[in-house]
Amino acid sequence: MNQHDLDVLDEIQRRVLWLATRIVDAANHERDTGDGVKVGGHQASSASLVTAMTALWFAHLGAEDRVAVKPHASPVFHAIQYLLGNLDRSYLTRLRARGGLQSYPSRTKDPDEVDFSTGSVGLGAAAPLFAAVTRRYVDAHFGVRPRSRFVALLGDAELDEGNIWEAVADPATTGLGNVMWLVDFNRQSLDRVVPGVRIDQWRGQFEAAGWHVVEVKYGRRLAAAYARPGGAALRDWIDAMPNEQYQSLFGLAGPLLRKQFLDGAPAGIAELIADIPDDELGPLVTDLGGHDLAAMLEAYAQCDAVTDRPSVVFAYTVKGWGLPMAGNPRNHSALLTTAQVDALRAAHGLNRDTEWDRLDPASAAGVRAGERREALSRAPRTRALGVSVPEATRVRANKPVSTQEVFGRVLVDLARDPQVGRYLVTTAPDVATSTNLAGFINRSGVFAPTSQRAWSEDRMLRWTESPAGQHIELGISEMNLFLLLGQLGLAWDLSGQPLLPVGTVYDPFVLRGLDAFLHGTYSGARFVVAGTPSGVTLAPEGGAHQSTLTASVGLELPGVTFVEPAYATTLDWLLCDALGQIAGGAAPAATAAPGEDGGYYFRLSTRPVDQAPFAAARSRLGDAVLRRQVLAGGYRLVDAHQAYPQLVDAPVVQLAASGAVLPEVLAAAAELAEEGIAAHVVDVTSLDRLYRAWQRTLRQGVRTATVPSVPGALRSAFVDRVPVVTVHDAASHAMAWLGSAVGAPAVPLGVDEFGQSGSVTELYELHDLLPGSIVNAALAALSLR
Repeated sequence: MNQHDLDVLDEIQRRVLWLATRIVDAANHERDTGDGVKVGGHQASSASLVTAMTALWFAHLGAEDRVAVKPHASPVFHAIQYLLGNLDRSYLTRLRARGGLQSYPSRTKDPDEVDFSTGSVGLGAAAPLFAAVTRRYVDAHFGVRPRSRFVALLGDAELDEGNIWEAVADPATTGLGNVMWLVDFNRQSLDRVVPGVRIDQWRGQFEAAGWHVVEVKYGRRLAAAYARPGGAALRDWIDAMPNEQYQSLFGLAGPLLRKQFLDGAPAGIAELIADIPDDELGPLVTDLGGHDLAAMLEAYAQCDAVTDRPSVVFAYTVKGWGLPMAGNPRNHSALLTTAQVDALRAAHGLNRDTEWDRLDPASAAGVRAGERREALSRAPRTRALGVSVPEATRVRANKPVSTQEVFGRVLVDLARDPQVGRYLVTTAPDVATSTNLAGFINRSGVFAPTSQRAWSEDRMLRWTESPAGQHIELGISEMNLFLLLGQLGLAWDLSGQPLLPVGTVYDPFVLRGLDAFLHGTYSGARFVVAGTPSGVTLAPEGGAHQSTLTASVGLELPGVTFVEPAYATTLDWLLCDALGQIAGGAAPAATAAPGEDGGYYFRLSTRPVDQAPFAAARSRLGDAVLRRQVLAGGYRLVDAHQAYPQLVDAPVVQLAASGAVLPEVLAAAAELAEEGIAAHVVDVTSLDRLYRAWQRTLRQGVRTATVPSVPGALRSAFVDRVPVVTVHDAASHAMAWLGSAVGAPAVPLGVDEFGQSGSVTELYELHDLLPGSIVNAALAALSLR
């Protein structure tokens, strides 16, 4: 790139720096929030990436490339989008305001186009890596897409996050030559200047994982100084200088800077720089490569040239570059004063009338911005897959069977469907066989970039690895599972190919991957994940493998529909419906919450359950009515007045349960009938959908000052104002709200202690889940009326 082009880019980066700084300033100093809470922002953390991001968007990226932006650099991203003409000016004064620019880049909430949501550090950085895994899969199955580079801009402190190294080390992410991470190596964290520089450690870790490593340490001025006689000694001193001492130079000038620079320097350094004027010494010795446009573009070119492995660029920068707070140990959340902003505005040749202007379209910088806008424009993408998932596979279950087993059988049946099968892709963190994906793997194979020879033969599991495989196996990392599921669920946008992603994980370890689970759903990804087996029903495994919190997590996660079926057909209907919603080829269930649009979490069990009670309910209600109620979240498995006509005038109680505990609940209902009490049994297939239906009616009443109605989903399953006992192989509070929903006393039973090893009967006795305890709870509920 010639000097003219570099001068144009320098003009652009100066305007980017100004706008990013002013965006934060306006949010804090010109907006009256009325609540006394500071708005915040990160002027210094934004400034350190101005050069790197200007070089990317105005000289390097193509329309097909995808970038994750460091959370605290969001003002720089929005400033760039504004200069490219992709963001309305009105948003520049609405950072962190309702309906305005988000605190951190958001795919679903920002007005400009964001490729990857970032915010929870480490996850945004790893997301492009798994997007590249997804692209490799899409290319192998659906034809090669136009080449994309998947880029992550991350802070050096993010490398402290463990999930970074889980992602780097996973065998599924090896050999991705279209990935580049750019580390903003400003050697500061939130609280301090980092004592010591860990570049050698990090370089070694990346290289050990097979990555290509590039360091951009010094700019052109320092490089020229090193080439002069004695320059090697100058370089040795700067390299050896303590990080804290070097960072302190950015707040100094003149003789004070010279004195600080020479403190501890070896003999000869003072003479070496004696002829450099004071006003030139500071810009020289603080000339870092991360703020040199030519050096950054050269680093990007080096990464492009390496096509057989991922690349990482360590760009040495200073936090607060170009601002009065540069290098200050406490500048992370610091804000420039109004006087400092006024001075900065004048230094950039702007005034109050011109400060928000875009680049003059007739200038060289304005012409470049117009060219780049055209070069980076993208065609619209569609999320709909355009195929119809069947309402059911009609899986047969004439004997007791577990939901985990049925889950695997339904997937195999769907894999046989000529419309649906090719779009299914499964993944698991080294638990595929123990979560019952073996049947799908036997039919569809394991994905690998190249065919792998199998050295042993297993009649039960055909682990055939090839580009045609549809299962992506991961190492033991639940974070990686959810990161990959998130990117598979966004393949329609990032790789131009909608997919039907399904993941499995041991249910207790959903909590390990929770941050990444949340990241995927916040990003708008759509996928199915099955947590299996779950609860204390996994009795012999002990407390370490017994999940009791996950039902509450599934219920509370935004963008996730939590389901917990007990019977084969209910699972069949729910899973086909979920995949149908993702495919966009099936109309949303009439009983689904408006706008239901995200992931689906199935909590499953290995406990075989007798299917006869469901068959009886099916005969009583018919498929059309029953399926509608199952998808709505619950149905009356046993209607006591029909099952026991002699109890038509008896006291009535309702037993509500999900999943594996239904056999005990049914036994309790029979015991209660013997005692002259009519006990309806409600199979709650989705606490989530029932809760959302209830909340919709409550909120509508609150907002309109009217009496809330009882939603149809609850009305069809429950009798209004009749006492409820909730029974759940999970924390008892997850279902306890049902009493309020039906306007009646409730006694919640569940698992509220850490588990231990034992038989199912022993542990159900310990946690009051046996029929006798349920009967006593029903009597207690009746006494509370």
